[in-house]
Amino acid sequence: MPIDRFCQRIGSWLSGDGPEGDVVISSRARVARNIAGHRFLTRASEQERRELAAILRRAVEGAVSAQDKEYFDLEQMDPLDRQVLMERHLISREHAEGEGARGALVAFGEMLSIMVNEEDHLRMQALQRGLAAEVAWEQISHVDDAVEKDTPYAFDADYGYLTACPTNVGTGLRVSVMLHLPALTMTRELQRVFTAAAKIDFIVRGLYGEGTQAHGDFYQVSNQKTLGRPEKEILDNLNTVIPQIVAYERRVRSALFKEHRRQVEDRVWRAWGILQNARMISSEEALHLLSQLRLGFNLGLITGISTSLINRLFIMTRPAHLQKLAGRALEAQERDAFRADYIRRCLAGEETAVGE
Repeated sequence: MPIDRFCQRIGSWLSGDGPEGDVVISSRARVARNIAGHRFLTRASEQERRELAAILRRAVEGAVSAQDKEYFDLEQMDPLDRQVLMERHLISREHAEGEGARGALVAFGEMLSIMVNEEDHLRMQALQRGLAAEVAWEQISHVDDAVEKDTPYAFDADYGYLTACPTNVGTGLRVSVMLHLPALTMTRELQRVFTAAAKIDFIVRGLYGEGTQAHGDFYQVSNQKTLGRPEKEILDNLNTVIPQIVAYERRVRSALFKEHRRQVEDRVWRAWGILQNARMISSEEALHLLSQLRLGFNLGLITGISTSLINRLFIMTRPAHLQKLAGRALEAQERDAFRADYIRRCLAGEETAVGE
């Protein structure tokens, strides 16, 4: 599917109707794997990288039975197209900005993506709406087993799966959830979240994971260690800390609304007014305003729109997506103007490109 048509829909994981969906946007399970008999990419020659890319493309296409699967040759893609995949959380920033033979397979309505020749030979991830880490793990485990049948992995009886970065050795499993935490951000209570996560070797990062800042009150919580941690233990730890964070965010929302209703309403309605009327909005401001709008919807202040629409606007108003929607390259100020116009049309029900 050409990337332009790919942009006209959005991933199923953003529907907003998953478990604990008022706080948890999505859950992800990702595994890192390398192929036995081949060097890590940090030591591989260009020719070996190309051979690996060909081998792995056949392997992942054969292992994934979805009718909607699409393989993207990143080396041949325009940088803007690669950025679209990154903005949709289907590939990493490093994969988008890398060099050489590499690719990505996307399937099941964007709930599965496989990066070929990223840091490791394979990075395979499953996304699910809401709090559903076990479901994501079951899906990626099934694909993982299917790939391994014909393409043996580098594995050590003592250490487990071998990876380019020592932090991924062992199960190679990273589980994470994307959380919307506006109340904890407003009250500066996030340090308690960081502390609770750290106690079980989890870390809190920004919207796009490692090395990114939090924008729009969105955070990712994921495990730091895989060596000596069975998959069940990692999932159990996640299911211990996340419900606590969700409950904490809800309590603080309720207290804020009860004790400071005017201030909360002012934040929400100001965001609503700006989004409906602004003629220029930056990417960072859009995330902040949409976060306030999402809070207002979940508090019952805003009606006539859906969580799905708000979630999707977080993605569709990113720089690469806007330029794809516009059909041309846009300078920064042009993007800000196009973004504001696009949001106004979506909120007015005049725009359907967000997949509603």
